[in-house]
Amino acid sequence: MIEVNNLHKGFGNVKVLKGITTTFNPGETSLIIGQSGSGKTVFLKSLIGLHTPEEGTIAFDGRVNTEFTIEEQRQWRQEIGMVFQGSALFDSQTVEENVMFPLKMFTKQSEKEMLERVNFVLARVNLENSNKKFPAELSGGMQKRVAIARAIVMNPKYLFCDEPNSGLDPNTAIVIDNLIQEITDEYQITTVINTHDMNSVMEIGEKIIFLKDGVKAWEGTNEEIFKTDNEAVVNFVYSSNLFKKVREAYLNEN
Repeated sequence: MIEVNNLHKGFGNVKVLKGITTTFNPGETSLIIGQSGSGKTVFLKSLIGLHTPEEGTIAFDGRVNTEFTIEEQRQWRQEIGMVFQGSALFDSQTVEENVMFPLKMFTKQSEKEMLERVNFVLARVNLENSNKKFPAELSGGMQKRVAIARAIVMNPKYLFCDEPNSGLDPNTAIVIDNLIQEITDEYQITTVINTHDMNSVMEIGEKIIFLKDGVKAWEGTNEEIFKTDNEAVVNFVYSSNLFKKVREAYLNEN
């Protein structure tokens, strides 16, 4: 569980996050949405420790990250998995080497133990027998799956994803969404996703946080977002004619 309490963050005279309070639960896929400049990226970077809050706290299973000792911080880093926008794979390394990288960095496992774990997570993301391929030999969707395998190879408690569907076709995006949700449920990971993809919101948004001008303007599920009368949410999520029709059909049926 991640508990965020009254989080403030700014740069100079610009206040980006203005008192955000929320909770992210294990086994739940949580999505952060909002327009560009709403504070999503700063919020995500604050959660993973790249930004230090000016006010407020972020607690991981009751542990406030800004109060960690050096050893506690090292342990916490090992509990975090990250799927970067664009996958951020090492071009000069094979799939196997990319996925094994965190194990070499943070564990003292033998080569055999590391390879067994790599093969396990590659099988979990349906990439068996891809060990010796290089990122350039893979499709965009396969690269995302390698990035997910690398993110979960340390068996993390917390998984963070920054625009995991960026650059993917709609069908592949659905595959990635479903994979993240399955892994979250299967391993009871606390998963937080930054996204602009409204299909993801509708499909896997067990919890959705809408940021506007650095404030949590709305919070709910993908079912509740259909029924909300929050004008800012409606204007953002249902900006296209297609989604307006989807919402109207849902409301007429319910």
